[in-house]
Amino acid sequence: MVESEDDESSSHEFTRVPSSIYAGSISTTPITWQSSLGASIAARSDNPRTRVFDDAGTGGRWSFWQGNGGLILGTNPTRKKLHPRTRRFRGMIALLGLIAVFLLMNWWFLSGVEDEDRLPSPVFLFEGEWKKFTKGKDHQRFMYPRLLGLAAHALAEGVGSHEPEDLWQETFLSSSAWKPCSDKDDWKQCEQTNGYIIVSANGGINQQRVAVCNAVAVAHLLNATLVVPKFLFNSVWRDESKFGDIYQEEFFINYLKDDIRIVKELPEELQSLDLRAIGSIVTDSDIKKEAKPSFFLKRILPILLQNRVVHFVGFAHRLAFDPVPVKLQRLRCRCNFHALKFAHKIQETGALLVRRMHQQTLTQSVLDDNLLGHFRASSTRTGEKFVLGASSKYLAMHLRFEIDMAAYSLCEFGGGAEEKKELDTFRAIHFPALTLFANSTEMLPAGTLRSEGLCPLTPEEAAIMLAALGLKRTTRIYLAGARIYGGISRMVALTSLFPNLVTKEDLLSSKEIEPFKNFSSQLAALDFIGCAAADSFVMTDPGSQLSSLVAGYRAYFGGGRLPTIRPNKRRLAGLLLKNSTIEWGEFQVRVKKAFRESEKIQGRPKGRSIYRHPRSHECMCKMG
Repeated sequence: MVESEDDESSSHEFTRVPSSIYAGSISTTPITWQSSLGASIAARSDNPRTRVFDDAGTGGRWSFWQGNGGLILGTNPTRKKLHPRTRRFRGMIALLGLIAVFLLMNWWFLSGVEDEDRLPSPVFLFEGEWKKFTKGKDHQRFMYPRLLGLAAHALAEGVGSHEPEDLWQETFLSSSAWKPCSDKDDWKQCEQTNGYIIVSANGGINQQRVAVCNAVAVAHLLNATLVVPKFLFNSVWRDESKFGDIYQEEFFINYLKDDIRIVKELPEELQSLDLRAIGSIVTDSDIKKEAKPSFFLKRILPILLQNRVVHFVGFAHRLAFDPVPVKLQRLRCRCNFHALKFAHKIQETGALLVRRMHQQTLTQSVLDDNLLGHFRASSTRTGEKFVLGASSKYLAMHLRFEIDMAAYSLCEFGGGAEEKKELDTFRAIHFPALTLFANSTEMLPAGTLRSEGLCPLTPEEAAIMLAALGLKRTTRIYLAGARIYGGISRMVALTSLFPNLVTKEDLLSSKEIEPFKNFSSQLAALDFIGCAAADSFVMTDPGSQLSSLVAGYRAYFGGGRLPTIRPNKRRLAGLLLKNSTIEWGEFQVRVKKAFRESEKIQGRPKGRSIYRHPRSHECMCKMG
């Protein structure tokens, strides 16, 4: 027999009973049994599993149930009546306990609502979100789960702290000394022309922009008339936009009229020429990358003088940056920073993006005036109200992680065999020459490519980098880029750590973005505006054309107040590979150190792009 305490004098008593007492179905006649406890018990329950009995001797209540090795009989004798004062005291204690529990739960709930930066167990949060979007497929696993967890913890602990100043302003005073001054020059245009230059630029909008300005410089060098540039259809970008769909064509022609002659089409007498037959078609294979001006004078000018027309097909990066005469270099700057203004519909929608990122406050800057024109201060199509004053700052980031970039890099991104098959297939269709080369040549292993910083940054890596730089979880972030490879599931880490991250698709209504659908170059123009106008801009791939042009635009018009964050990908890759061992404090210090070192590059290094590094006497003027 075993006893256990229950209140004051009550006790439970148990004893094992013969199974025959419990066997069979219950009859309507009460069963009586003399227990070892000395009680005469009569069954009074119809429950086939547990029977309740009245003890005729004590007035207590008994029950027995099936246990291991037999049946268990238990009793809980009737309790003594408590004094009314005792009952009231216990009732008050119970009521106070309920109130305390209620207040505790209420405090817990409200603290969770007020503290939006509270993160539940970070790794489980990411895994849960990942499973929701991938539906359990073994694809796109997290590559750095430990660092992600540490980043989430650091962001949660950083609530209420200030972000580093160098995230929002350039730290070198000399930056503000550079002023834009490539808008005019003192040369005079020759009266006679040596012929006509046609350019059919390939690639995306940013590569085409570089080709256009290089063509302007070559046209001036050769004393030729430029036909308004054409854009080739690209199998990746799949955009049929013409020059006038993206840029203000008339403004372009008029702005550069003192530099070169620009016409909309060839004269009628030249339109019927078979340019291929007469040898006037010049492709990228005919011109080495970044050819010197002397090449065009020696090789292209004779063709122009003989046939009166030269058609450059592609023309991607075919004019060097050094050595180039200062005035020719300045003409490239004048084209890029002044002559190429986005079409009005792009400016108008771009102004909507910027105002909404600044939470309807109206900014005043030279950059906004050149980028958005009169739409910067005009009333919006939607009737939205905006005010002058200190704007809500935002950071922009260009995440160059579309499938074409992932496939071209030959890197692996944690997706296993399924990912490899998908990228191999895309590469074979869109980059057949690369596929042939990769299959016939011993390539660097994927692990080596990653450790050397040769792989595009994934959303997961970008999230960890931003957290290490000291960005707050509540910071507003504009994300530029086309369709991220891997879709929503690939973005889980980034959107979980930084929930105030938005894209142009989030900011614009379906009606507002409808005119740009199926036109990737025009959508990229909106991203250019969203990034160029940001208070801070993060490059995740220094080789990206959009990032390079945006960085240059901000340096040219920003007055030294618009920082651009350029990660050292090789150093970052080495730190990320220490995912399982490195402590967050050390990781953060080393990431910030690499960032500060990249800030030291102020002038244009020899041979580097004038479009990305305009702070030079060829493009800008240094005051003081």
